[in-house]
Parts: sequence; C-alpha cells; structure tokens
Amino acid sequence: MIPATHRVLMAVHAHPDDEAIGTGGVLAHYGALGTRTIVVTCTRGECGEISDPDLATPENLGEVRVAEQAAAADILGVSRTVFLGYRDSGMEGRETNLDPTCFHQAPLDDAVRHLVGLIREERPDVIITYDAMGTYGHPDHIKAHQVTRAAFTVAGDWRAFPDAGQPWSPAKLYYGGPTRSTFERMRQALDDAGIESPYGRGGGPDMRERIVRYATPDDVVTTVIDISPHADTKRAALLAHRTQFGSQSIFARLPPEVTRALWATEAYVRVVGPGPARGEKDLFAGLA
Repeated sequence: MIPATHRVLMAVHAHPDDEAIGTGGVLAHYGALGTRTIVVTCTRGECGEISDPDLATPENLGEVRVAEQAAAADILGVSRTVFLGYRDSGMEGRETNLDPTCFHQAPLDDAVRHLVGLIREERPDVIITYDAMGTYGHPDHIKAHQVTRAAFTVAGDWRAFPDAGQPWSPAKLYYGGPTRSTFERMRQALDDAGIESPYGRGGGPDMRERIVRYATPDDVVTTVIDISPHADTKRAALLAHRTQFGSQSIFARLPPEVTRALWATEAYVRVVGPGPARGEKDLFAGLA
C-alpha cells in the first residue's frame, strides 16, 4: 500500500467553489493524512453570481473568485491549485457559450495537452472529475470531464504530446457528484428548515426532473468516503467563496449540525482502477 505521504490526489474542476462543494471532504481528509492534493480549475468563474455588490463587479469577478479559491484551498489544506486559464462559459444556452476564449469553445487538444503536462509533472495516483453529464449539465463541467478523461488515457503514452514531460499513467479515475439519495436528503433538510429550495419544494416536478436527469444513481456508486471529521471544514471552505455563497445562500442558512449530517460522506464512481464492485472506502485502495 502506498504510504499516505507518498500519495498524490488530483481533482479537476470547472470553476472556483466546485472544489469545495464537490470534493472538499476528500481533499481535507487526504490532506490531513499527508497526501499531496492538487486542484486543477479550468476557469476563473467570471460568469458566476455576485451575492453582494460590495464583494465584486462583473469586471473583476474572476480575480475575486481566484482569491476566494485560495482562501478555500488553505482551509482544506490543498497542496497546490492550478488554473488552466480559460474563461467561464456560463450556463448552458447563454450567449457567453459562444465566446471564443471560453472553455466550452477551447480546442480539446489544447486543454488536454495542458492537463497532460500537469499529470506528468505531479504524477497523481488518483484523479477525480465529473461524469459525462457534468454534474448538472454545465458546459464547462462537461468539457472538464472530456478533457480529464482524454488526459487520463494518454498521459502515460510517450507518443502523445511528447513535449509535455515524461509519461505517467495514473492508476485510478473517479467521477464524483451528488447521488439521488443526497438530493433527496438535501430536499428534506431544506423543507425541515423552512428554506425554499432552488429545485422546488416538497419534491415537486423540478426536483424530480433534476434527480432523474443529473444525480448519480446510488446503485452505481463504488466508493463512499467517511469525511465526517471534516464536514465543518468543507462547509467553511464552501462559504469562503463569498460571492457565490453569501449569507442568504442555502448552505449559509442551513444549521451547521444539518450540513454535518448531509456531508458525513462523499460518494464516487470508480471508472478505472482496481477495487471491489461496491463498498470501497478508500480512493487509494488496491494500489501497491
């Protein structure tokens, strides 16, 4: 088994804040064990919301969100954060999807080359990203999935991007994202707290459609990591993204004891690498 201090975990995300809400638990968990943790963020989140106009303007939002991610990374104990440098594409169907500098429009090979270089430099044992639906259909999440899957496949092939460093083959690839049961528990927690859900109260049609369309079916989950000692850390890292999660956000309004229960675990689907069909409790399980 690889000693924790010799392990490397890489998480590839689309925007600042995705690292906290998506993988904050495992980043804190493995960082605390001495594992080197790398967060790759494809954009600076220029098209995000602004919870308080005193925090940012549309013109400087990307810069502010980079600083917010630095604060969140410190809270999570992340070893290194790297930005690929693309512009946020905005939500599906928006005019910003057509910006030639946005991640959605980036030539796939260019982005893959950049990520392959980072993989060969950092030599991660395990990589985490989104599934093909991009967690909730955001163009940048879908592109991050495509880029990561391609980079994972070719990083160990000396014929691919020979100028991008010495080949390295990561051992395991995981997809992360909320499961259907997680969505249901969040809906119930919001209802119990009297907080209006952005997905529709009481399990209405909007919520059901979202669960069916985007949430990971629980029966495909291979790996569940106990992050309960780090649930408060995950919440603090998420709220460090103040432009996205202000005082009126659902995560700020939910009592800490509720988020502790909601974030006691993080679920992943192992796509490549050794391990049991289900019931895995360690992302590095099965590695010599």
